[in-house]
Amino acid sequence: MDRAKHKVEYGKLALEYCKVKLPITVLKSAAGYYIGTANQEIGTVSRESDEYFLTEAGARAALKTGNWTQRETP
Repeated sequence: MDRAKHKVEYGKLALEYCKVKLPITVLKSAAGYYIGTANQEIGTVSRESDEYFLTEAGARAALKTGNWTQRETP
């Protein structure tokens, strides 16, 4: 999927594959910051963005503007 501006409120992959409706947020891994889902009981549930971002601010800006690419599969 091409990078497109879109407003997403819940994780598509979290809902489709894990059957949980969770809000998307900025998360961090060893590879960098990304847009994904998590909760307190499970921890990280899904990485929703294809991209990794160098900074938290960059990931937050992409989330806010919708300028990120939704992953199609986990």
